[in-house]
Amino acid sequence: MDRIRALLLGLPRRYKRLIQVLTDVVLVWLALWAAFVVRLGIDEMINPVRMHFWLFIAAPVVAIPLFIRFGMYRAVMRYFGNDALIAIIKAVSLSSLILAVVVYWYSNHQNVVPRSIIFNYWWLSMIMIGGLRLAMRQYFLGDWFTAAQHVPFTSRDNGLTKVAIYGAGAAGNQLVAALRMGRVMRPVAFIDDDTSISDRIISGLQVYKPKHIQRMIDATGAEEILLAIPSSNRGRRREILGFLEGYPLHVRSVPGFMDLASGRVKVDDIQEVDIADLLGRDAVPAQGELLEHCIKGQSVLVTGAGGSIGSELCRQILSLRPTTLLLFEHSEFNLYSILSELEQRIVRESLPVKLLPILGSVRNQSKLLDVMKTWHVDTVYHAAAYKHVPMVEHNIAEGVLNNVIGTLNTAQAALQSGVANFVLISTDKAVRPTNVMGSTKRLAELTLQALSRELAPVLFGDNANISRVNKTRFTMVRFGNVLGSSGSVIPLFHKQIKSGGPLTVTHPKITRYFMTIPEAAQLVIQAGSMGQGGDVFVLDMGEPVKIVELAEKMIHLSGLSVRSDKNPHGDIAIEFSGLRPGEKLYEELLIGDNVVATQHPMIMSANEDHLPWDVLKDKLTQLLAAVEADDYNRVRQLLRDTVSGYAPDGEIVDWIYQQRRLEP
Repeated sequence: MDRIRALLLGLPRRYKRLIQVLTDVVLVWLALWAAFVVRLGIDEMINPVRMHFWLFIAAPVVAIPLFIRFGMYRAVMRYFGNDALIAIIKAVSLSSLILAVVVYWYSNHQNVVPRSIIFNYWWLSMIMIGGLRLAMRQYFLGDWFTAAQHVPFTSRDNGLTKVAIYGAGAAGNQLVAALRMGRVMRPVAFIDDDTSISDRIISGLQVYKPKHIQRMIDATGAEEILLAIPSSNRGRRREILGFLEGYPLHVRSVPGFMDLASGRVKVDDIQEVDIADLLGRDAVPAQGELLEHCIKGQSVLVTGAGGSIGSELCRQILSLRPTTLLLFEHSEFNLYSILSELEQRIVRESLPVKLLPILGSVRNQSKLLDVMKTWHVDTVYHAAAYKHVPMVEHNIAEGVLNNVIGTLNTAQAALQSGVANFVLISTDKAVRPTNVMGSTKRLAELTLQALSRELAPVLFGDNANISRVNKTRFTMVRFGNVLGSSGSVIPLFHKQIKSGGPLTVTHPKITRYFMTIPEAAQLVIQAGSMGQGGDVFVLDMGEPVKIVELAEKMIHLSGLSVRSDKNPHGDIAIEFSGLRPGEKLYEELLIGDNVVATQHPMIMSANEDHLPWDVLKDKLTQLLAAVEADDYNRVRQLLRDTVSGYAPDGEIVDWIYQQRRLEP
């Protein structure tokens, strides 16, 4: 059977159409002959072919051209669906009506055709022609029983992973059809909250209530649950995931409608559960005027354009129709990756945006100034920074030069070239930092705060003491961790689960704020439009999440159990590795309690202390000298004196510093 199926599927298209036409001619004759049998019976019936030979010639002559006209021979049998069935109904009905007219005009009194023959011919043709196509669809799919799990004696184990679909709506039914066609997984049941369809049969699968999941597992042997509820909000998805966590099932999901409509994914692209669903917080709708204020019709520069936040900023900026989007990035690979993605989107959506990749470092102020002047940049989003806490702790000089001096260079280039808007991407680790990364990001904030209060500052490093007119509005946006960023714990946990564990968590009490990258980028753009100059905006990150609880949920939703003292036979253990250099148990978003609401419910404005520009310039001079001398004790002391609340925990762990201490 498999060889015949493969042979038929491999035939040229014209041969397949010829076979279909010849088969339909035979079916039309059979239907017409059977119509006489139904009307007259076998015993009393005179041979209809001999008595009405002209009718057996007329029937296919009328039917086949109509079948061709209605596209019945263009339909691919494996993907035969409702539209093809409707076409068959129309074609068969119309051919029967025309045949009735032919019979009326050409039959004579000696050779009368009973009127009921036409009706019988109509419904028999429908059954034969439509039924054969449905049967062939199942045959070419390779499984006669995929839509009959509820029928006794028809179930069989074909070795495929058995999955239950949570959601018996349109997305769930599309997923069932895609899985049956792909033959990678075997759908065995639906789960749905709608009590009106519980215990019903949909697409050949029984629908179970959520409270009957264990009964479903026992009856079907389901190993996974696929969430097909793309229209549900995150709060509802969080409830569902919390409920499913108690069952030994791997939980995954299908994409949302927007991803399907954009063509980025297909309905059968199964994904691991989005961690954003575990947080359960729905994004607040964006305010269009805030999104467009600094972007639409303007020239925009993004530093660190290839990073996690920078690349998402570029994606969202592109949709807001700037005239020019400049991608400034020091990593050639990252720049190439985001450039390729955005170029494809510009072509696909016919966007009138000029896209320019600029390879360079924010430590090169002359390059930055040249770029901003050449393309008359209106808005700068400064996302370039080193953000990995232990990495910066071991490489203090690079952290200071990139995060502090890089921000200073970018800000001064913006001021000199007359950039109207400058937005710094900051971090919650800048609040009472215990590490070099956080202290350098807070120092970057202080730099912008000081510059924004100077109408005509003398720039850092300008020995000529020339005052520059300041027309730039500097804004800072501070937020916590983003899901899926480089160095994020979530991809690490996924990788560790796939390899069988253990999952490594630094401390049982460690907590972090989380937000999705698209939501963070959208709020950054909106916050950057609200500042008056020197503003520090703080994003509402929701409730902090305990990392160990997040690890447990990810293990459970993978269909596995946590190995512990209480459950020594569990699948995956969680190990505590200890806090890394510079790492805090808890993160904060505010230095003080002075915070006011803004026009956006997810964005707050913080009133933070600042330093005068002349004082800060002196501190920066000393800091740069200490870095160049590799005097890291002096660097730490200067950061303590300058950054309020900086309290480093432990010894200096910079690689150069440690190596030099070992030398005689």
